[in-house]
This record gives sequence, structure tokens and C-alpha cells, in this order.
Amino acid sequence: MNMSKRLSAEFFGTFWLVFGGCGSAVLAAGFPGLGIGFAGVALAFGLTVVTMAYAVGHISGGHFNPAVTLGLCAGGRFPAKDVVPYIVVQVIGSIAAAAVLYFIASGKPGFDAGASGFASNGFGDHSPGHFSMQAAIAIELVLTAFFLIVIHGATDARAPAGFAPLAIGLALTLIHLISIPVTNTSVNPARSTGVALFQGGWAIQQLWLFWLIPLIGGVVGGLIYRYLLEKRD
Repeated sequence: MNMSKRLSAEFFGTFWLVFGGCGSAVLAAGFPGLGIGFAGVALAFGLTVVTMAYAVGHISGGHFNPAVTLGLCAGGRFPAKDVVPYIVVQVIGSIAAAAVLYFIASGKPGFDAGASGFASNGFGDHSPGHFSMQAAIAIELVLTAFFLIVIHGATDARAPAGFAPLAIGLALTLIHLISIPVTNTSVNPARSTGVALFQGGWAIQQLWLFWLIPLIGGVVGGLIYRYLLEKRD
């Protein structure tokens, strides 16, 4: 598949992930009487990955996440020369989704992206459960590493064919169920960036953590699978 089609698939996949996942948090999670709660938000993130992995995964590989792209490269599954173009288009897709979500959310009287947090990731005073920076680092590192282990394993040639998107989507759902109270769950620097730009304050100040730690976690997970778990001739 040529690069333009692959990058287009990554754009739309990341757009859908951010719009569906963060949109469920911004528009539906706390709606009086009908709110889906954080379990619903966790499921929404998982469903975005399942649906777009089936829709465009055969075109681009279905990364939708800079940590996944870098982790797959570390795991020997993705060429290094394509890492930067993938990450750039993933971030653009996230920002585009956040812009559309901001426009929709602004249709509600009294909406304030800065005051509401706009589904941004944070630690300390900006963690949903007021968890420390050290706790945020630990959980983002561990969960991103395991996410890459699941991705590598589910897409291994020895794995059952056709079920990878389900395993990966369920893994992302589980990750959110664990870590929404701690950081509002990133494990995806692109997802964190789009909404942080519209929150405009503390989310931008804390964004470094949600780039640095998921990227490290992705590399760790890719290396673990490559050298400890993958069958080698």
C-alpha cells in the first residue's frame, strides 16, 4: 500500500479514537441521568480501536498511537523510516478530532474547556483521583508496555487469524478501566495532545509526561516481546 493511503488511514483511525473516546468523556460521561460513567468511556476507547482496526488496519497496520508505532519499530515489526510520518499524521488526526469535539461541546451553554479539563490527561491536582506524578509515571509505563506486548502477540503469525483487533480493543478497554482514576488514561501521546491544546492550561504544562512515558513504555513492550517472547529461527 502506498504511503499516502497508509497515512490517510492513520489520520482517520486516530481521529476516530480521539473523537469517540474523548467525545464519550466530554459529551456523555457525566450527562445527568444518562451518563455512561468511566466504565462507558473505557469501553468507548476500546470500541474505537476495534472498529478502525477492522476498517483500515489492513491499510496502515492500525497504529493510531505514536507509542504503538515506536513500539512496533522497536519490536522489529515496523520500518524506522516510516516512524516520523506516522507520528506526525497521528497528531494531526488527534488535533482535528479535538477541534470538532470542541465545536460540538461549545454548543452547550456554559461549556468551558479549560474548567472542565476537556478529557485531558493529568497528575497531582489534575489527576481524577489526585494521584502523584510518580504514580502517573508508573502506571503509564506499565500499561503502555503491556499494551505493546498484547499488540505484538495478537498480530504474531502464530496467533489466531482475524482476532487481533478484538484483543487489542479489549486490552485498551482494560487499560482505561485501570487507569482513568490515575491519569485519565493516556498510553497514547497523540490522544493526549489534541485535547490538551484546547484545554489550554495545565494540560499543556503536564503534556511532557504523556509523551515521554508512553513512548518509553512502547519501546520496552516491543523489546520484551521481540527478545523474550517471539519465536526466533
